[in-house]
Amino acid sequence: MTKWWQQCSGPFFRPDGPCGGPQDLLFSLHRAVLVVRPEGRRQGFLRGKGTPPMRGHIKKRATWEFVVDLGPQPLQHCAACRKRYWSDRGRFKSCPKCHGPLEDLVARRQEFHTGYESKKEAEQELAKVLAALATGGHIEPSKMLLADFLRTTWLPAIRPTIRPTTFSSYKTHVDRHIIPRIGSLQLQQITGVQINLLYARLLSEPDLHGHVLSPATVRRVHATLHRALKDAVRWSRLPRNPVDSADPPRAAGFDREMKVWTATDLRTFLTSERDSDLYPLWLTLATTGMRRGEALGLSWEDLDMEAGRLSVTKTLIMNGYATMLSTPKTKKGRRLIVLDQATVSALRKLRARQMKNSLGKGIPWQQSQPVFVTEDGHPYHPERVSKLFAQAAKRDGLPRIRLHDLRHTYATLALSAGVHPKIISERLGHANIAITLDCYSHCLPTLSEEAAARVAALVVPV
Repeated sequence: MTKWWQQCSGPFFRPDGPCGGPQDLLFSLHRAVLVVRPEGRRQGFLRGKGTPPMRGHIKKRATWEFVVDLGPQPLQHCAACRKRYWSDRGRFKSCPKCHGPLEDLVARRQEFHTGYESKKEAEQELAKVLAALATGGHIEPSKMLLADFLRTTWLPAIRPTIRPTTFSSYKTHVDRHIIPRIGSLQLQQITGVQINLLYARLLSEPDLHGHVLSPATVRRVHATLHRALKDAVRWSRLPRNPVDSADPPRAAGFDREMKVWTATDLRTFLTSERDSDLYPLWLTLATTGMRRGEALGLSWEDLDMEAGRLSVTKTLIMNGYATMLSTPKTKKGRRLIVLDQATVSALRKLRARQMKNSLGKGIPWQQSQPVFVTEDGHPYHPERVSKLFAQAAKRDGLPRIRLHDLRHTYATLALSAGVHPKIISERLGHANIAITLDCYSHCLPTLSEEAAARVAALVVPV
């Protein structure tokens, strides 16, 4: 008598090569109820040779339910405990349950939807699912928690694609603010109301370190969560982004009042620090509006003394307390800045002094060396520079401001001097002029008054 598996022609499909024994066929029937031929045709033995698989069907148990056939999909199978892990949910080196070896297979996958009160309701929902499958918009139901998605899927997936400092910021927001409060929610059940409640708690309740967040920090947490769930939508884990339905705290410009020096204050500071080793750095920051990291990332090959220009192509960033060279975040951040003669002269003297020190130590001087270094030739740490600036300002009896406020001081003085905002925006490396105008809108009333007076002087009869 001919055995039933001998009636089936062609080798059975397995990822590691064709095989034709009855054991392999029995495994295929037990695990997938589907055999895929090498030429790509599917063979459903339970329905008869050559019969195409049913796309979905409805049945009645305790409630009405339907089953959707998703077709053959790759998976990892553990022969020891017979557990299956679909590949679209992530790949494992070994079985998470018994730690046994895993093999790659392709099997028929079904999706079960239960809990419908009537057959008509189940039919309507089945039609929606089949339409979503046809258009590629189907989202597989999942009970994955938000914490699991963020820690095991999202953060590892985006880490190679972003800057180390950005990843560190995302991870801090996830571990410190998001997961402790809403990490136990199912990813597909999160709503805009729950996210709004998260923001309210962040603004009113201390975090793990006893800090209540400011509106600006909550908006950054909002941006992190929005990015994460936007990626979940792109990866077919969510039908839409619930963060779009949430309302982050209103941006109130600067949380703290912008503190800047007057022209007199800045002149006093530069005069007092003229003999300081850091005078060229203070002068460069004051006359260009560069960021701290951009100035400390400069090397001598970035300066053209003859043309009086410098190129911003690198920035010294901090990841924790460690430092590393990186590139500017935006395209506008890579820019040419024209220098004034006083700054060029100070930089020439600094270069001559460094060349003399290098020759005295028997070390060849190179154009690739950083511009601003300590006495022993090592680059300054950004935090140390900020502390030295604060000490110098206090020593000179000036109002207390941050080192970054020198950048704001430059922009404020330039606007007050009548420099066009577009020029200031380009020198500061802002992505667009709107950022410049929003940041320094406090200067605009004075400029508006001057503009009104100038136009009136041209047209009003005397």
